[in-house]
Parts: sequence; C-alpha cells; structure tokens
Amino acid sequence: MTNTVDPAEIAKFEAMAQEWWDPNGKFKPLHMLNPVRLDYITSQICAEFGRDIDEDRPFDGLSLIDVGCGGGLVAEPMARLGATVTGIDAGGQNIPVAQLHAESQGLEIDYRHTAAETLVETGAQYDVVLALEIIEHVADPVAFLTACRALTKPNGLLICSTINRNLKSYGALIIGAEYILNWLPKGTHEWSKFITPEELFEQLRTAGVDPVDKKGFVFNPIRWDWSLSDRDLSVNYITSSINRR
Repeated sequence: MTNTVDPAEIAKFEAMAQEWWDPNGKFKPLHMLNPVRLDYITSQICAEFGRDIDEDRPFDGLSLIDVGCGGGLVAEPMARLGATVTGIDAGGQNIPVAQLHAESQGLEIDYRHTAAETLVETGAQYDVVLALEIIEHVADPVAFLTACRALTKPNGLLICSTINRNLKSYGALIIGAEYILNWLPKGTHEWSKFITPEELFEQLRTAGVDPVDKKGFVFNPIRWDWSLSDRDLSVNYITSSINRR
C-alpha cells in the first residue's frame, strides 16, 4: 500500500512526546477537547453496537484501534470501558510514553510503533477504528483512509476527526492557538492540509466507507470549554462511517 507517513509531521510530534500527559503542556488543546471528543466516540459506538454506556465495561468484546494514538489520551479511556485496545503511531518517541503511562494505570493496551498501511499487511481488523486529528498530518489522505477502511471489520465503525479549511480555522488554530495563546508550537499545523467536511466525505467514500454522521466541536471562550454541534463544523469536526464491505 501507499506509504502515507510524512516524516516532517512525525518529527513535530516526536519533539513534544514527553508532554503528552501534561494538561498544561503543548497538548493542552487536546486535553481540553478530550471530554467532548470521548462523548461523541462512546455514543457512536453504543449506537452502532447496541451498548449501554451506563453498564460496567460496556465495550467488552469489542476490538478497537487508535491510529495515531500519541500518548494514549483516547486509548486509555477506551480500555477502561472494556474494549480490547491497540494503539499505533508512526512516531517512535510516542509509544514508550504511552506504554509507561498505561502501565502506571494498570491498563493493558497493545501499543505499536507502526503505520496503518503496514498493519494492513498483517490482515488485522477491528470493530472500531479511530483516526483522530491525524489526517491533516499524513502525506496522502485517501490512501490513509483506505488503509483505515482495510483495518475496519465489515459493518465496523470508522471515526475520523480533523480541521475544516477556511478563514475561521486559520484564525483559530494557527493565529490563535499557535501565535497568540501559544497552546501549540508555531508550525504545528499547515492550513493548506486542512480538509473541509465535503472533501472528507468524498475521500471517505473513495476509500470505501459510508459516512453516516458528522458533528462540530465548538469552543466557547466565555465558558472556556468545548461542546458538540449539529450545525457548526467551521473549525474542528468529527465524522462516523460504516464499512459496508
């Protein structure tokens, strides 16, 4: 399969690897976003697989892979909910950080330093595939999503989140987060790599999955928190697709 890894993008995140679990460090935006992101993911999994989030370990029996897992901010909550979790990342510096933190929490997560297309060659498939805040950092989005589809079991769920491309996202993510608030190192994002929801849906269909839902993540500067929106996908957004094959 096509190699979708962009070495320059990987280097950016490897340089910050030791800060993954610092809520006030360079990954502060993800720590702030994570609760609402997890709300969306868990609700979609429950709807697709008939699970009740109020039960103890509601995701028992489900296999899940977090592609571009970083330090494990999403992989760990999924493991606590009972899923059998694999986390992969093309950045080798991220994996030891994720492994050490999971061990400190008593969690069993299969972390691997590899890329999605490499794992496809093993024939591995999962009930749920997560590709969160990663597609805007790969070399070939369609090839990457095709690899994610190959990792998704028939009738499995692919959840992908990314950033819209417009003037508002440029102001919020690059000028605001990188230059004014200094939440992220300058140069973390390239605006030209951001993807509109229409483009992402077309790429998902080309990859062979059926997009079924989309929501926006909206930041409230007064409450200083995030919420989900059915209508406002102008900056950060998330999608769910089903592998009908």
